[in-house]
Amino acid sequence: MKTKSDRTKELAAVEVLRQTGVDVLEAALVAKAALEAGRGRVKRAMACIAAGEEELRRREKTVTFARAVKEALEARKDRRKRTLSDFRGITKRFMKRCNKLANRRMRSISAEECRDYIREAFDTPRQRNNARLILSGVFSTACKRGWCAENPVRKVEPERIEEKRISILNKEEIGRLVHTAEIFEGGVCLAATAIMLYAGVRPNEVERLSWSDVRLDAGVICIAPHHSKTGGARHVTIFPPLARILQRIRRTEDERICPPNWRRLWARLHREAGFTDWQPDVLRHTFATHHLATFRNYAELQLEMGHRSAELLRTRYIAMERVYRRGDSMLVC
Repeated sequence: MKTKSDRTKELAAVEVLRQTGVDVLEAALVAKAALEAGRGRVKRAMACIAAGEEELRRREKTVTFARAVKEALEARKDRRKRTLSDFRGITKRFMKRCNKLANRRMRSISAEECRDYIREAFDTPRQRNNARLILSGVFSTACKRGWCAENPVRKVEPERIEEKRISILNKEEIGRLVHTAEIFEGGVCLAATAIMLYAGVRPNEVERLSWSDVRLDAGVICIAPHHSKTGGARHVTIFPPLARILQRIRRTEDERICPPNWRRLWARLHREAGFTDWQPDVLRHTFATHHLATFRNYAELQLEMGHRSAELLRTRYIAMERVYRRGDSMLVC
């Protein structure tokens, strides 16, 4: 039988619950749940509430997309200059083309929205796949900082790209390009041009090379891991046509292969050589096709090119018919 004191306490409890502004029954259910979590002990129930509040605060902690981009760039400050430039350019385009993205809270952005943002900001499948990687990097940093629970970009499938074979230079075009490089601005671009053409070194890789990387005595050019696109070191062979050029124009070891303002000069050079529709990887593709026509060895060519597998060589790089029509390979002449 309830005493007067018990009834007084019950009325006081109801009044306390009413003062919360929440429906009394709902408030009582919350109190019951807290006590059950605390195994019937008030102090433990209060500790559970405090711990839950801290966890909820942690889960709700987040920042804007613009702030996350800034932090992601800071986390990558030791990366290559070109890598940082691409990261800045792509994230800037996201915020320019996607309405209100800059001020969106990271925790609230869904995978579906990420997919829409990528399609809205970029036009081609290749651009979108590159943008997807950068966007994923922003969310990856945000996850490490506790600003979102997961990386939603991982749920966005990359777009399928149909690789098309890139045409290669013919004998007349090769001669015209090399001749122009010899006379253009006193031949300052000849070494870099020859290394791309006769060794298949990527345009971005040749920019990072110095003459100390050219080992004429060993017959190789050393591509260091921090110079390579894929992060792996490799040695590329110096074939006779390249050796003759490099022996003739060799500089001191601390000099760079490419002259100052290389990109501007390179663009002018291939225009002056008569190429109006220049494809950035045409020299690398020309080298790969001639190498395979000469040595017929995919594994060896894969090592020269720095590819992880030979599949890309088979599907995109090789234009064998043009070599056979032309006759002798440029690598052994």
